[in-house]
Amino acid sequence: MPYPYVLLSAAVSLDGCLDDTGPDRLLLSSPADFDRVDEVRASVDAILIGAGTIRADNPRLLVNAPGRRAARRAEGRPEYPLKVTVTASGDLDPKANFWHTGGEKLVYTTEKGAERAARVLGDTADVVSLGPALDWRALLTHLYDERGVRRLMVEGGGTVHTQLLQQGLADELQLVLAPLFVGDPAAPRLFGPGAYQGGRLRLTESRRIEDVVLMRYEPTAPGAGPLPVAADHRWLRTACELAALCPPSETAFSVGAVVVAADGTELARGHSREGDPVVHAEEAALAKIAPDDPRLPGATVYSSLEPCARRASRPVPCAGLILRSGVRRVVTAWREPDTFVTAADGSGVLADGGVTVVTLPEYEAAAKAPNGHLLP
Repeated sequence: MPYPYVLLSAAVSLDGCLDDTGPDRLLLSSPADFDRVDEVRASVDAILIGAGTIRADNPRLLVNAPGRRAARRAEGRPEYPLKVTVTASGDLDPKANFWHTGGEKLVYTTEKGAERAARVLGDTADVVSLGPALDWRALLTHLYDERGVRRLMVEGGGTVHTQLLQQGLADELQLVLAPLFVGDPAAPRLFGPGAYQGGRLRLTESRRIEDVVLMRYEPTAPGAGPLPVAADHRWLRTACELAALCPPSETAFSVGAVVVAADGTELARGHSREGDPVVHAEEAALAKIAPDDPRLPGATVYSSLEPCARRASRPVPCAGLILRSGVRRVVTAWREPDTFVTAADGSGVLADGGVTVVTLPEYEAAAKAPNGHLLP
């Protein structure tokens, strides 16, 4: 099922602590970075924190800048993002700031915790049971399908960040490093022990903000192995978004494609009719990569529509171009219908050539959206 884009956000000391053990919250970010966080909050559909963070920090989780709230209203969005918390036990303080500031609130919990949370909160928040245990995939699916959340910002705590990374469900980590040491072994740390999916992270940005440093990372896969599940969803979403950029046509589908190396590096992207009235998306993307690029055999092609097996406008269809490139993995959202070519089977051609083809049908509606005029 499709999930929201999951952005983890945290600030830590030089020795990796989220806080100290004193009675007051340790402020790790600078004023300018707090403003950056406010900007990120204004850009998302929902903000999530664990119930432990509510108890420890008593945060409000607001968009503080009036101009940013006004911009959200002008876009037809709520003034504040949806506020979400997760608790297995349902142990929540109804007096906490979280419940009395901002807009809508949502609690995800277990069957056992749901009764307790509903009793304590009344009509202050919606309470959703995820079953006998907390299930992050079910939570993300519910946010996407039932609440329309496309971008989710996760602000803590360490247990929540750890679980999302370990399950390969994070799309981005925004980590701020503060120039101080906590030095207390009992202080809470950002990440806990355990096995993490995705291997070495890829640094996408490093920026000084007053006396702190912001580092942005994307999860990747170790070595030449497949990208994690979250990456497949992220890149296929991107391909579907690229399809919307295609010049309209009555005789060809609008398709987007992205070629991504095994380490998570984007090699190229393209869309149908990009600078050429007959070019296909996969063709446009692959043309931007040197044929002898050593990363191609380990790369994945993400295409909003199954690569074509036959075409009239070029001697080699996209499935053939992918085979020639050496790429051995393709992820797509939608099998090609018989609208222009009968018995199209690009996936079969690729599979016969040794390419692994993955179809994520939950993105079919997004892939079809710019092609509605061509479909029955």
